[in-house]
Amino acid sequence: MHAPTWTLADVWRPSSRSHALLYDGVLTLAGSVLIALMAQLSLRLPWTPVPITGQTLAVLLEAAALGARRGASAVALYLCMGATGMPVFALGSGGIAHLLGPTGGYLLGFLGAAWLVGWLAEHGWDRRLPTTALALLLGNALIYAFGLPWLALFVGWSAVLPLGLFPFIIGDLFKLLLATFLLPASWRLVRKLSPAGGVR
Repeated sequence: MHAPTWTLADVWRPSSRSHALLYDGVLTLAGSVLIALMAQLSLRLPWTPVPITGQTLAVLLEAAALGARRGASAVALYLCMGATGMPVFALGSGGIAHLLGPTGGYLLGFLGAAWLVGWLAEHGWDRRLPTTALALLLGNALIYAFGLPWLALFVGWSAVLPLGLFPFIIGDLFKLLLATFLLPASWRLVRKLSPAGGVR
């Protein structure tokens, strides 16, 4: 395990406490908005209540970039926005019913995944392709660890994998591959743009 280090968001974090708090708040809000926007890249499959969306990619990327605290806070803010009725969930939906419905477990799983991936990024896992891929895979698995048992309450255990996992494997692999290459590439760009020795 690597010693604690910076995330991408920490590279340009102000040294002033008040400015740093404002910076963290803006990034947290931006992270929640990114998830909301990516949720609208969605496709409803006729045989399952779980849509294909870009949410997972957004959650994993913003968590790795922001770290555990800010990443999980962004997801929590996103969930609160949706619970109040704002149309930020998939297909422009909103309301507390979505947190209590068949896909509620996946939404809550975003919170755990954001913290886990953010924590791993804080320990340097997002710097190299192998560890980045593993961190993202663990985060994605945690989403399913929440989502599948919750979905089973609505569709039964015999149907939960055909409805809640198998249709999404190819899409998830594509999203994980994309994020796996984006994160280390972002670090290489940051090192070029930052002063010598300014990035750990």
